[in-house]
Amino acid sequence: MNRFVRRLLPLVSLGLCLSSFGGIALAADPAPPPSAPPEVVMKLATVAPDRTPWSELLKKYKQAVEAKSNGRIQVKIFLGGQLGDENETVNKCKRGQIQAVGASTGALASQVPELNVVELPFLFRNADEADKVIDSVITPAMDRIFPKYGLVMGFWSENGFRQFGTKDVAVHAPKDLAGKKMRSQESPVHQEMWKRLGAQPAPIPSTEALTALETGTVDGFDQATLFAVAASWHKTVKFFTISNHIYQPAIIVYNQKWFAALAPELQKILVEEGRAMQSKGRNAVRKIQPDLLKIIAAAGVQVGELTPAERGAFETATAGVRDFLRQRQSKDETGKLMTDVEAALKALRGGK
Repeated sequence: MNRFVRRLLPLVSLGLCLSSFGGIALAADPAPPPSAPPEVVMKLATVAPDRTPWSELLKKYKQAVEAKSNGRIQVKIFLGGQLGDENETVNKCKRGQIQAVGASTGALASQVPELNVVELPFLFRNADEADKVIDSVITPAMDRIFPKYGLVMGFWSENGFRQFGTKDVAVHAPKDLAGKKMRSQESPVHQEMWKRLGAQPAPIPSTEALTALETGTVDGFDQATLFAVAASWHKTVKFFTISNHIYQPAIIVYNQKWFAALAPELQKILVEEGRAMQSKGRNAVRKIQPDLLKIIAAAGVQVGELTPAERGAFETATAGVRDFLRQRQSKDETGKLMTDVEAALKALRGGK
């Protein structure tokens, strides 16, 4: 078990909860103290608690930005929801009350609805597809779209593919979810997915989900493996199905008006230092997936995986979510982005 998992285990035993996104613990030398007061102070808010993989990534980002700017930028990180929950901090960033926020794509989609495209079920079949399409198609689009909503796209973080966790039945087909009350992320796309699978979505904030699972208010959940372990959700179910049905990253974003007033070289540092971490962050989180599954199994949970045929049945059952999203967001750029993403995926799959 590698050092990342060893660092994660104390969090699991304490029952601490990660935010809706994961990160990666990377060591870095501290930035040298600035010789003069910083020109810019950037408050960055997240619901991720301290001593979590995501908090470690943000600390590394802080160190890199402060060092590269020679102390011209000071980054103040507010962890554990000190400045509010995800929706609150996204709104505060948009209003300019804080300069930056790290939030899930689901939370940011409440302000940038085109991000709902990333949340579509069974959009990506593997991490390689997700990386290539996000980097080549979605990122350029978001660089252009975000300022329309008063925000600036920073960089992506890794949370991972979401899986099914259930109390009384292993999931192999949509019928296994029929009639179940399933905790859902507060997202129209997620709720529509559950409905298409015959389940009853229960939109519950992540901070309240563990209690709902423990008390039997809901029959299960879907969540990325990293989050499920760190938040101890896996201890509330008997079955954990590797379905890889939604790939869910997260994003650091900045207030657009504040960002536009910065010197160009400082703008460049803020974005480039973050994007330089993306590949290593993704790979390191994915590398520990087997160890995380061992932790789940050690808790007495039966771990299974959808076969290709079973996955195909789920893809068919949820295909209508794309039409739902197109119709629901017909007035923004969602339709165009979906078309571009689907064309890129078709090319990657050899025209299939």
